[in-house]
Amino acid sequence: MAMFDYFPNYVWNLTVSIALASGGQIGEIMDMCQPLLEKAKNGEDAGTKDFMVEWVRVADKLTAIAAEEESDGKLFSAGDKRKRAALYYILAERMQGQGDPERMVTYRKGLENFLTGTRESGEAVQRFEVPYGDKVIPVLYTPAQGVEGPAPAVVYLNGLDSCKELLYWSFLPHELAKRGIATLCVDQPGTGESLRLQDLPAHYDSETWGTPIYEWLAAREDVDADRIGITGISLGGYYAPRVCANEPRYASGAVWGANHNWAEVQQKRLKREGENPVPHYWNHVMWVFGADDMDSFLAKAAGFCLDGQMQKIKVPFLVTHGANDRQIALDYAHQSYDQLVNAPRRELKIFTDREGGVEHVGADNMTYGRNYIADWFAQTLCGRLSAPTGAEG
Repeated sequence: MAMFDYFPNYVWNLTVSIALASGGQIGEIMDMCQPLLEKAKNGEDAGTKDFMVEWVRVADKLTAIAAEEESDGKLFSAGDKRKRAALYYILAERMQGQGDPERMVTYRKGLENFLTGTRESGEAVQRFEVPYGDKVIPVLYTPAQGVEGPAPAVVYLNGLDSCKELLYWSFLPHELAKRGIATLCVDQPGTGESLRLQDLPAHYDSETWGTPIYEWLAAREDVDADRIGITGISLGGYYAPRVCANEPRYASGAVWGANHNWAEVQQKRLKREGENPVPHYWNHVMWVFGADDMDSFLAKAAGFCLDGQMQKIKVPFLVTHGANDRQIALDYAHQSYDQLVNAPRRELKIFTDREGGVEHVGADNMTYGRNYIADWFAQTLCGRLSAPTGAEG
């Protein structure tokens, strides 16, 4: 199974694949991408400004149409368009180099349209803020469906360059909700709003924010504090195990893409080994880590290794990885799994060509990863694997 390869470089194709998997419409995506095809031939960094112009053009059109529908009271229709506009704004912003003056304007449009669009569409997701020192960590909470009393829940962490809205649109929260499990999509330090609006950079000791996130979620009346799991995508494949290893109140864990030694991955990327997740990569990671130069970034990234951490995990843990991941080598999944020596239940799931999801975090097909991980949490947090008896479709 292959990723949708419209452009001549991986980074741009990854963005298109995310858009397709997150609810984008193929006709709109092609309308945005066709004017960019020639520009993409100049490399992954050149032309990202043009990328923003084309994707914002279509997103602005959608918001204008949505406004017309809102004036006629057609909120379901308007919400549908605002959600897609939010997706296109967020992905356009994600492609830019830090310092672009239009970046924050576009990002704020994405946030606004996500909240308006999901509300108009009648979706249950809500935005909250978790106190963190003198700042906050913004989160999106999706409640469980069909549960009486406190429900199990899963904390869902970003990768290096994702945001809580893209986590929501991976549709794992939707699959968990059907299984009777709530989800908290988190803009942890170094990502999303925490980076852009709270000025919270990334750091290796993720338990420092993983514990307050657990405590905030456990305090909710609709959540069972003894049945809270944690997962993450991409770099979240480092953060989630690290949190789970050092905050024993999490009851189960999983990673959607292992990331056992991200410090080593940086050394490989310096040698041009493997694909980058975003354009302007070194500029991006220095921003994420609050680093002034490469030496400072590499020093901050040095702690990102799970050797000595996986052994601390004493709850059920799942490691998943795509067989053909071009960003993070498959060997890292084996390293993480092999070190889960104290987990009462451990599992390694490698997605192959037979099913799909072989690319990084299932960029070619996210259905298998989200179903497998949702089933894992249903099994380990006492959710359900099928609709309740008598449920109507």
